[in-house]
Amino acid sequence: MTAQIIAIVSTVIFLWGVLSARLQRADLTAPIVFVGVGGLLAAAGLVDAQSAPEALKPLVELALVWVLFSDAAGVPLGEMRRDAGRYLRLLAVGLPLTVVAGWVLAYWLFPDLSIWLALLVAAALAPTDAALGLPVVTNPAVPARMRELITVESGVNDGIVTPVVLFALAGATAVHEDGSESWLGEALVELGVGVAVGAGIGLVGGWLLQRARARGWAAEDFVGVAVLALALAAYAGALAVHGNGFVAAFSGGLAFGAAAGRRGPAELVFLEQAGAFVSVLVWLAFGALAIPIVVDGVDPVMVLYAVLSLTLVRMVPVALACVGAGLDRDSVLFLGWFGPRGLASLVFALLALEQLGDAADEVVAIVAVTVLLSVIAHGFSAAPLSTRYERALSRRGLDGGPGRARAETGLPVPDGDDPGPP
Repeated sequence: MTAQIIAIVSTVIFLWGVLSARLQRADLTAPIVFVGVGGLLAAAGLVDAQSAPEALKPLVELALVWVLFSDAAGVPLGEMRRDAGRYLRLLAVGLPLTVVAGWVLAYWLFPDLSIWLALLVAAALAPTDAALGLPVVTNPAVPARMRELITVESGVNDGIVTPVVLFALAGATAVHEDGSESWLGEALVELGVGVAVGAGIGLVGGWLLQRARARGWAAEDFVGVAVLALALAAYAGALAVHGNGFVAAFSGGLAFGAAAGRRGPAELVFLEQAGAFVSVLVWLAFGALAIPIVVDGVDPVMVLYAVLSLTLVRMVPVALACVGAGLDRDSVLFLGWFGPRGLASLVFALLALEQLGDAADEVVAIVAVTVLLSVIAHGFSAAPLSTRYERALSRRGLDGGPGRARAETGLPVPDGDDPGPP
């Protein structure tokens, strides 16, 4: 990366920090802005798209490790008990159905894809990203428990689907490279080792940090750095013993969150900020790589798949998973629509490109079109649809008060969070 590009990117990131709140009120999210900047860099000829995937590999892996660890560690396990049934429905029913539906659709629409590459497309596009719908998860007009459902689902489903992505990558690699028959056993062993190593490191790290805090041994200004290093230790530790580092990062985050105690969320702040910075760079890189792909070689079938992936492939499984969950129609539609595809999807695509080379070109193009469409559609629809959803709830409240409106959704607002009659 040249000094010119570093100067431009640094300036844009600084300006985003200065104007972010104002831009977000205008429905401009960070992914929209930085994907656009990346596209402009590519159009200006400042980015070499041929060498970018290899140069981006460390950045992409780092982003995924920190996002997986922080998302898993930030899951409010104690608070999830009251809605455990709904989380289980979304993650154990909705997510697998989404993968299967996307797999069948990809295999049918793209006959040149092997069964493993079709699974790779479906699994890469299954996890959601709450960052693309930030005006939703930060909007007090949306019931608190609906915001929590969206946030927790997006924080957990990328970790759950990661083994499926890696499994599909292993199968595709075996088919396209050496035809090895032992890949299945090797992949399963790597996943198991990753879970064990990551959970062990996260559990011990969280316990040690909690004990150190209790005794006053840990300096407050360095705790965040320690947690950031712990995430890397889980990833690298698994790789050192031939385990899967990404699975280790996710399981390590879950274990850390369970062991760190009440101070755990505060200890994640620096890691989340570091992850946000790296994520911004990945969005820039995605814009530089994806927009030329979309402009030069977009296929109508890819656009069709992207539209179906963001609508029917996501919304029908969510609706089926929510049967009997006590959610009204507006809430189910709102939850189904706000399943934007974001950072995890494009990271999986870039990893596929790095591992499979040209064999992954079609996969990357499909994921790129879908994520790019999601960035635009979910980014610009977040605020207006949140307002419309709140009005739908308020209309019910006119018949029996706002408390009834929230109760009909199955998502009552905690004390002090109800906005009252319109």
